[in-house]
Amino acid sequence: MKTARDDRTAETRNAIMAAAERLFAEHGLSVVSNRQIAEAAGQRNNAVVGYHFGSKTDLVRAIMTRRGEQTDRIRAEHVAALGDSDDLRDWVGALVRPATEHLASLGTPSWNARLTVQVMTDPTMRVLVSEEACTRPHLRQILDGLGRCLADVPAAVRTERGAMARNLITSMCAERERALAENTGLLHHSWAHTADALTDAIVGLLTAPVTRRRA
Repeated sequence: MKTARDDRTAETRNAIMAAAERLFAEHGLSVVSNRQIAEAAGQRNNAVVGYHFGSKTDLVRAIMTRRGEQTDRIRAEHVAALGDSDDLRDWVGALVRPATEHLASLGTPSWNARLTVQVMTDPTMRVLVSEEACTRPHLRQILDGLGRCLADVPAAVRTERGAMARNLITSMCAERERALAENTGLLHHSWAHTADALTDAIVGLLTAPVTRRRA
């Protein structure tokens, strides 16, 4: 049975993660201190971040895991709707739309897409987050579905283009999130439009002709 202390602990942890997500997204992972996070979370004790999360790596992982779980619940619905589809566009849409739908649910401003960019440019954090993401069964199902649709594409090319697609999704979501937060740029576009544009681009990317390399 939950107690008042449990509620206070959960409230403190949520406040810390919200503050850290914003600060990391705006300033990067390396320059933000526990003191800044504690102050932004309304905590007087600078040690509270370490007490609840340990290292900065653990804190970032906790934030990304929570967001990943939220996205995965949406991903499950898309996978269930696909069934045994053999249409590449269906599987690309299932890859893209859970991310954009989750970001849309966060309202404005949000910081998760911009935090993801910061994480993916940090070598250590990128490995940790990528490994954790690949354990999610619904994402695994989507990647397997994409692989079946692209069976005629050489494995090395699929790997290269998969990395390109991941970077495209990450960067474009961050661009739209920043535009919404700063009231500039792509405001006339919806998150659904962003998903459509990304799906179009990634289908084209994955099915583009493969240049034969000279020996």
